[in-house]
Amino acid sequence: MDKIPKETASKLCAEIREENHSKCFSLARVQCWGCTRYAKGDADKMCFTSQAGNRGCNLVNKRYEQLERRSV
Repeated sequence: MDKIPKETASKLCAEIREENHSKCFSLARVQCWGCTRYAKGDADKMCFTSQAGNRGCNLVNKRYEQLERRSV
């Protein structure tokens, strides 16, 4: 899997959190809530940074792969 640039991963994470914020209840919203609560504003503690190449968050990975497919 391709490495996701940290700036891109952070931007995608913010977009996903914003989208999930408007949902009444979803597992993705709970996942984002737990991640941001644990990280307390520190991007280095966010789920997307937990694996090599910023591939730790399944939501960010999926969004990045969709972007990559569109750009090809």
